[in-house]
Amino acid sequence: MARYTGPKSKISRRYNEPIFGPSKALAKKAYGPGQHGRGRRKKQSEYAIQLMEKQKAKYIYGVLERQFANLFDKAARKTGITGENLLALLEARLDNTVYRLGIAPTRRAARQLVLHKHILVNGNVVNIPSYSLRPGDVVSVREKSKSLEAITTSLAGRNARQFTWLEWDGGQLAGKFISNPQRDQIPEKIQEQLIVELYSK
Repeated sequence: MARYTGPKSKISRRYNEPIFGPSKALAKKAYGPGQHGRGRRKKQSEYAIQLMEKQKAKYIYGVLERQFANLFDKAARKTGITGENLLALLEARLDNTVYRLGIAPTRRAARQLVLHKHILVNGNVVNIPSYSLRPGDVVSVREKSKSLEAITTSLAGRNARQFTWLEWDGGQLAGKFISNPQRDQIPEKIQEQLIVELYSK
């Protein structure tokens, strides 16, 4: 399955945010990438601003164009606010939930764990990173994978911050997806309304 494999620091500097996790480049160079990064940039068009917001969301969640468009269509068909529905669908992805639970340090690492069959959903192996979780689903680490260094290291440095839509059991190395998150519970700095405006054109 295709995924973004290009330079990560350049993307982080473009949006001035740690898109792929902590980046030393942001601390060293507080300006955009490229030969014109230090200079004054010309005013961006409305379309360019909307497109950049969509691209940022895609990079953050590790989703490619077709997947993202499909998720937007699904969000638009649901009742409620389309932008908030879109973020809730992105948060419900299995790879994102593995990352949120602290089983993996980044979404990329979470994707690898899922692909390599280290993760169970309701007791069954699921190796599809884009698998959409439903309220009540239990995500756990496979028994023979619990001693994996990548997992134990990540859990040892697990952020103490808890996400209200997830419930973690450290003894069983399992987490429950309680409900779809509300917009104010999602920490990502994404202006979802700009994405909705872009797709509405």
